[in-house]
Amino acid sequence: MDFSDVVRTTGAVRRFRPAPVPDAVLARVFDNARFAPSGGNRQGWHVVLARSEPVRRALRELSFEGWTEYAAYVAADRVPFAPDDDGRWRRPGDVDFTAPAPRNRFVEELERAPVIAVLAVDLRQLAVTDADLPRQSIVGGGSVYPFAQNILLSARNEDLGGVMTTFLCRREAQVKELLGLPRPYAVAAMLALGYPEHHPRRLTRREVPDFVTFDHFDGPGLPAPSDE
Repeated sequence: MDFSDVVRTTGAVRRFRPAPVPDAVLARVFDNARFAPSGGNRQGWHVVLARSEPVRRALRELSFEGWTEYAAYVAADRVPFAPDDDGRWRRPGDVDFTAPAPRNRFVEELERAPVIAVLAVDLRQLAVTDADLPRQSIVGGGSVYPFAQNILLSARNEDLGGVMTTFLCRREAQVKELLGLPRPYAVAAMLALGYPEHHPRRLTRREVPDFVTFDHFDGPGLPAPSDE
């Protein structure tokens, strides 16, 4: 596919046709995705593909537990797990974590996804340059999430669709035991892939001048590209 079409149509796909994804196609997806950048080119990622029904069911159940917490934040009109204005996360007092979560067909039927991939990362391989700042750390993700995006882009190039979720991260200890992840590894995300029920259309996003500015946060915006 043309590069512009790939990046402009790689939206979140959560509904898949039942057709299996051949291993040869998956191999091409990961063969291209592995060229993602990482700090020091250490490539600390590891992907576990869930094939057995017991593992798939367990991942669905653990993901649903994470979803219920996420949904509780949304019901309280909060951004889930977002830090306060000072950059620190605190357990909110106005979120009812005991309330029943609304239906989420994707999570409830997760085990039916043709491909379930758990993305883990070796924490020893991350250069976390913001580790001592008085806010939530984000830099370490720069050495694993470009790889996750490359997986989705590579999948789109193979006429697949997919989505990355982090509900599973709320139950990391159970996931590590289930999948036999070594102690230094963390669960970074889970990706579901398959042939989409409906091909994604071009995405809608903010225009370039809205988020690229010169010299200052409130500086003049970079003009949008012309159609010429």
